Amino acid sequence: MASAADNIAANINLGAFSKATELKRRIWFVLGALIVYRAGTFITLPGIDPLVMADIIKTQSQGVLGLFDVFAGGALSRMSIFALNIMPYISASIIIQLMSSVSPQMEQMKKEGVNGRIRLNQYTRYLTVMITALQAFGIASGLESATGANGAPAVVNPGLFFQFTTVITLVGGTMFLMWLGEQMTDRGIGQGISVLIFAGIVAGLPGALAGTLELGRTGALSSFIIILMGVGSIATIAFIIFMELGQRRILVQYPKRQVGARVMGGESSHLPLKVNTAGVIPPIFASSLLLLPLTIAGFQGAGGGDGGGILNTMGALLGRGQPLYMILYSVMIIFFAFFYTAVVFNPSETAENLRKYGGFVPGIRPGKNTAEYLDYVLTRLTVVGGIYLIIVCLIPEFLISKLSVPFYFGGTSLLIVVNVTINTMQQVQSHLLAHQYEGLLKKARLRGKK
Repeated sequence: MASAADNIAANINLGAFSKATELKRRIWFVLGALIVYRAGTFITLPGIDPLVMADIIKTQSQGVLGLFDVFAGGALSRMSIFALNIMPYISASIIIQLMSSVSPQMEQMKKEGVNGRIRLNQYTRYLTVMITALQAFGIASGLESATGANGAPAVVNPGLFFQFTTVITLVGGTMFLMWLGEQMTDRGIGQGISVLIFAGIVAGLPGALAGTLELGRTGALSSFIIILMGVGSIATIAFIIFMELGQRRILVQYPKRQVGARVMGGESSHLPLKVNTAGVIPPIFASSLLLLPLTIAGFQGAGGGDGGGILNTMGALLGRGQPLYMILYSVMIIFFAFFYTAVVFNPSETAENLRKYGGFVPGIRPGKNTAEYLDYVLTRLTVVGGIYLIIVCLIPEFLISKLSVPFYFGGTSLLIVVNVTINTMQQVQSHLLAHQYEGLLKKARLRGKK
C-alpha cells in the first residue's frame, strides 16, 4: 500500500513548483552564482599572454592539464583567476577524510557531531590554502619558462612580482570558489562544490558538439558514427542512472521493549548499501595518475629536449586507447574503488551502532558476525561497482582513440554530470514534497478552526 509521501510525490506538478517560492529563490541564487563563476573564468591572470597559454594547453590536451581544464570549464587554458578551480579543496577534503580514518584524534572529532565537523571543515580550509599556494607557485614558475609554438613567451614580464601576484590571485580565486560553493549548498539547491564542477564540464559541451557536427559536415566523421555516438551516449547515461540508484537493502529488525505502560519498538527498517559506494573518486584518481607521465613527457618535449628517454617511452605505451593504458586503468579503478569504500564505510562501526540501539540482521548474530556479513555484502557490491566504473570509463576512451572524437567528455566527466543531476533533482523533489506537506498542514489548521 502506497504511503502518503508516495501519493504526494506522485502528484508533484508544475503548479506545485510555481507556488514553491522558497525553492524558486534557491534556484535563482544558484543561477546567479554560476553566472559569477563563469564570468570569472574569462578574467585572465595579470601578465599572461592568453593566446600563447591556449596554445600551450592545447599541446597538453591528452595529459592531466587537459583533464583538469575540462573540470574547470576552460579556465586553465585561459589561465584565468579560477585556473585551479575547486580541485585543491577536493584534494584537501579527501586527505582530511583519509586522515580521519587513520588518526585516532581526528576520528574522535568526526564522532563529536556538529562541533567536530566544524573543526574538520576548518582544517580542510587551512589545508586548501596550503595546497593552492604550492600549486600556484608551481604554475607561476612553470609559466615563466613556457613558450608557445612560435617561441613566444607565455609571461610578458617574468620575475618575483609576477610570481607573487600569481600566487595571491590563484589562492584568492580558489578560496572565493570554496566560499561560493558553501553558499550554494546552504542557500541554493544541490551540493555547491559538485554543481561548480558540473557547470565547468557542461560549459564545454556545446562547443564540443558543434565541433563534432562540423566534422560530420566536412565528411571527417560519417553521419552513421555521429548517430551511433548519440544513441550510445543516451544508453550510457541510462545505464549510469540505473547503477547509481542501485542499492542492496539489508533488513534490520528492532525488538519490542517495555517502556512504562507502553510497548516500544518491534518495527523493521533497511540498511541501504549503494552498488557504487566510492562514487567518482576511483576514476579521478586513476586517470590523474595515468595521465601524469603524458604531461611530464609533453613538457619535456616542449622544453626543447631530445624527445627521447623513459618518459617518452612511457607516454607512448600509456597513450589513450593503448592496451597497457586500458589494463592499468582498469586495475587502478578496482583498487581505488575498494580503497575508498573501506574509508567511507566501516562494517565494524556500523555493526556496533546497530547492536547499541538493539537492531539486528535476521539470521545473523549481533556484533562480529554482523560486521563480517556486512563486509561480505559490501565486497560483492564493490566488485560489481568497480566493473561498472570500468565499463563506463573505458568505452569512451576506446571511442576517442579509435574514432578520433575531437573533445574529451569521457567516463569521469559523464559520471560527475549524471551524479550531480540526480542529487540536484532529488533535492528539488524533497523541497516540493515539503512544500506540499506545508500546504496540507495549513488546510488542516483551517478546517480545525472552522
